[in-house]
Amino acid sequence: QEQLVESRGGLVQAGGSLRLSCAASRRTFVYRAMAWFRQAPGKEREFVAGITWSTSRTYYADFVKGRFTISRDNAKNTVDLQMNSLKPDDTAVYYCAAAPTSTSGRSISEYDYWGQGTQVTVSS
Repeated sequence: QEQLVESRGGLVQAGGSLRLSCAASRRTFVYRAMAWFRQAPGKEREFVAGITWSTSRTYYADFVKGRFTISRDNAKNTVDLQMNSLKPDDTAVYYCAAAPTSTSGRSISEYDYWGQGTQVTVSS
């Protein structure tokens, strides 16, 4: 079964850090760009960070630049999101996503596999 499985999120105080990990099957990882999205209550799902397959080029939403880092381990079929300097506005369900191509963009429609999501709550 093709799947993406996010690690458990959690509750963290503002200014703290949290690392999310996504484990993928080979078919949903190899030769694919990967990304993290998030969805806060009452809001649309939005792009957070992405990483290409071959060169591991990374790209970020403006609101996380300098705070979040996406990385991938192509030997383990995992993609991580290191989140530092967390803010209450970062509270959301975070989703791992895989694109059908080795490079991809920031649109939800460009990704064809999704994880179940993991809750991240940042307290003030």
